[in-house]
Amino acid sequence: MPVEITLYDYWRSTASYRVRIALNLAGLAYRAVPVDLVAGDQRSEAHRARNPQGLVPVLDIDGSRLTQSMAILDYLEDTGRLSLRPDDPAEAASIRAICQAMAADIHPVCNLRVVNRVAELTGDPEARAPWMRHWIRPGLEAVEAQLHPTGPYACGAALSQADLVLIPQLYNADRWEVETADLPRITRASRACADHPAFAAAHPDRVKG
Repeated sequence: MPVEITLYDYWRSTASYRVRIALNLAGLAYRAVPVDLVAGDQRSEAHRARNPQGLVPVLDIDGSRLTQSMAILDYLEDTGRLSLRPDDPAEAASIRAICQAMAADIHPVCNLRVVNRVAELTGDPEARAPWMRHWIRPGLEAVEAQLHPTGPYACGAALSQADLVLIPQLYNADRWEVETADLPRITRASRACADHPAFAAAHPDRVKG
């Protein structure tokens, strides 16, 4: 009997969103356990035992407990569940750079705990929106320049890890009213992924508890 796969996530978390898409693409059934970031569940003793950082996602799979969404995506690749990385080292490095532009540059400064701290330091809850827009729009402009010129996906004719990072980032951009319609490569990739059932099933509106 196969061991149950468990994903500890939060419906609005862009990092968790990436992993939900990946699990769907891999055809892996999983049990979702919500960790309410707004309520502070991530700071609980139980969740700290799963991930000392107090972050989501956390994935229990194959007898291992994995954290960090990009590491989880790589694990699914390395175990043969997904095939989203090209064999060519230069192409793979290019895709990895696009992923990191979002996951390592845009995402950390737009994390919930960071933007909440901005509100605390300024004493102004309304400071969160301009902060988010300040970082998201320029970051996506840089990503736009790195995407494939004709698509349909982020890096060409086939899905890649870049699409799994881009779509959640666009969800966050839309939430904070960041304009992206004038970015043609991003828009094209977004439309292509919107038609894919694995992406649709992972959308926050579909998984919200």
